[in-house]
Parts: sequence; C-alpha cells; structure tokens
Amino acid sequence: MISGVLEELEQRAASQRAAFWPEPPQDLEGMGIPESLVNDLALRHIYLKGTTSIRTMVESLRLPPLVAEALFAGFRKQQWLDVKGMIGNDYSFSLTAQGRAVATERFQLCQYAGPAPVSIRDYDRATRAQAPKVKVDRSRLRGLLSDLVLTDRLLDQLGPAIISQDSIFLYGPTGNGKTSLAERLLRVYDDVIVMPYAVEVDGQIIILYDPVVHQKVEVEAEDLDPRWLVAKRPCITTGGELVATMLELRFDELSGNYAAPLQMKANNGIFVIDDFGRQVISPRELLNRWIVPLDRRVDYLTLRYGIKFQIPFEVLVVFSTNLDPNELADEAFLRRIQNKIYLEAVGPAVFDEIFRKFTETRKLPAEPGSAETLRALCMERAGNLRAAYAIDVTKIVISICEYEQQPARITRRELERAVDLYFTRPVAPDATAEGQ
Repeated sequence: MISGVLEELEQRAASQRAAFWPEPPQDLEGMGIPESLVNDLALRHIYLKGTTSIRTMVESLRLPPLVAEALFAGFRKQQWLDVKGMIGNDYSFSLTAQGRAVATERFQLCQYAGPAPVSIRDYDRATRAQAPKVKVDRSRLRGLLSDLVLTDRLLDQLGPAIISQDSIFLYGPTGNGKTSLAERLLRVYDDVIVMPYAVEVDGQIIILYDPVVHQKVEVEAEDLDPRWLVAKRPCITTGGELVATMLELRFDELSGNYAAPLQMKANNGIFVIDDFGRQVISPRELLNRWIVPLDRRVDYLTLRYGIKFQIPFEVLVVFSTNLDPNELADEAFLRRIQNKIYLEAVGPAVFDEIFRKFTETRKLPAEPGSAETLRALCMERAGNLRAAYAIDVTKIVISICEYEQQPARITRRELERAVDLYFTRPVAPDATAEGQ
C-alpha cells in the first residue's frame, strides 16, 4: 500500500508548479546580483574551459540565454574574446591575452565557476512563499505511514503537530520507532519547491544545492529562471556526529566560496536531530544557538570578515531522544518546542502486528503462535517489549537459516537462537578469569 501512496505523491509533485516561480531575467540588471560578479563568473568559466560557446556557458552557469549573449557582446567589445568560428548558430571563442590576464586575476580571488547565484533577498522571498501548508487527518496520515504500526492516540498527536509546522520533540524508551517515524514525516508533503543552486550575499557566493540532500525533479520549464531548480522538499537527518560548525557557514579557502549550513539546506523541509543529547555539541550549546530561530523563524549567519546577515528558518525541526527532556533543556527552550510526543513502549497487540507486518512483507513463513513465542522470549530476557525487537530478532532468524543453508522459516527453535544472539546475559564476576 505504501509504495502506491508514495508513487501517487511523486506523480502529483512532478506535475505541480511550486508556489514560487521566478521567470528568467532579460538582462544583467534583472539578475538581481552585482554585474561584476556575473562578469567574473563568466570569465572564470572561459578561463577554465579554454574554448567554449554561448550555449556551453548557458548550461554550465545556468544563465538565461539573453544574459549570456549580453556577456559575450560585452567581453567582445572589450577585446577579451578571440572568436574561433561558428558552431551552427553559436559562437566558439576563447580568451585573448588581455582577457586571460583579467580572468587570471579574478580566478585568484575566487575559483567558483558553477551556477550563477540569486540574491539573498530573492532566496528569502522564495523560502517564505514556499512554507508548507499541510492538510492531514487520521485516515490520510495512517495511509502515508502504513508501513509502521501506530496507535490512533499517536496519530492524533502527530497530525496537529504536523499541521502546525512547529518543532516536534519525540521522546520515550529506545527501540520504539522514534527515528523511523521522524524520517517518514517527509511523506506528508505532496508538492515541490524551487530552490537556487547558490545564493549571493555581499558579493560572496554560498553554495546551497547539495545533490546528497536535495532530490531534483526534472521538468521542462523554459519560463523558469535557470538559476533555480525544482526539487522535492528536503529531509536532513543528523545524529551524534553533529558539531557546532555544521550549523555555520563553511568557507573553502581553495575555491573562495561558502558552503551552506545544514539548517539552510533543510529550508522548506525537515531537519531531524536524532539521539538528541548524544551529539558532540552539547544540548545547551545547540539549544542556545537555536532559541531565536525556533521562536522567530529567522537565523543569522556570519561571513568570515564579520558581515552578519539574516536567512529564513522555515524548517520543521524534529528532536528525537530517549533521554529525559527535562534533563536536556530548560523550561524556556521546551516552551519553544510546542509539540512534545511521547512514544511509549509497545503493547502485546502492537508488537504482534509489527511482527506480522514484517514477516508478510518479507514473505517469511512462520509456524502458528510465532508472535506470541517471540513476545514471551523478549519479556523473559528484557522484561519489556520494544517495537525494534520484533524486526531485529526476525532478521537474525533469516541469517541463521541462511547459515544453515535452509529456506527461511520462523520456528520456535530459530527464535530461541536469535533471541540468544540479540540479548546480552549478565556477566559473572569471575567469567573473565575462567575464560583465560
């Protein structure tokens, strides 16, 4: 069922236009960024290519054709170009000695020769215009998350939190699906956004598009400014590796441009902070860093020479932790996280349903009463039930059957072996000495 729902969402997204749709500028002035920056970008492109064409410049720098033609005409007038000939209706050209001298100077200052940026003002306007407006009810939410086993109570807490688009705090015992749930929240969005490849601030270039994070949607749109791309809403998940520098601009000394921080890349989407409280950055440091963004939906970044500027913070931040929220944050910060959802330990019926759903998905035959057997074994060894047990132990059974070179099948014997592998046993004080 879930694959059909996701296919429908992808088809709808691909056929829709984003709420913000910038048209191609007709001249250099219409680019909205310093003309000198566009000139330098084009010069670096020609310098690196050696011999290029207007069409190649359009494709590499994501420039509107009229702008590329204006650059060509301007460079030719200043005698910076040596026209080699024609390729169809296009010119083939390279730099003259004078043009190369100018390009070399520009290249030493900055080596970036990728897609042309948009202004920070246009980026802010686009991000605000594309803030998600979600409509869900229990039925639709259950369909979108049908590969998870969720109670009505949990869905009825999750739905209003998603509609509000305010930050969410998922907490509770480990192994009950907080991470799985957080990473699936992106499914509630059935539209697309447009985002720039790069952003200009004070003449500096910040690279925003990250192919690891942003999923392009291929569309034929001649009426879209080529500096913008159509994409699905992003979802960034970070865990214990999160450090403070990931939330700030990163300057590349070699190329002379900046890389956008994680929260900027996640704009108009979701930012999941998994295992909150176990990051390299301390909870207090992270919370202090984000008190203003969560409250006012704006963030502040600083260029390396001290210029501070504002960016939009249109991000659904999801904190996921198995630690006590009151030990991680003070009252002032918790007040800014308006949606706090507790994922309690699963009951027998939910546990059995998770087991049934997983074995059916994997087409695993199981002897009658396998769910009850696994549940009893888990209670005996752990004293509790966790959603993860039903899946993790079953995966071990599959590996055991493969090791035994027999068809995968769930039986009491294999479940007992898998449980014995999965859970630890108390270690006797003299166990080490005996092992020696």
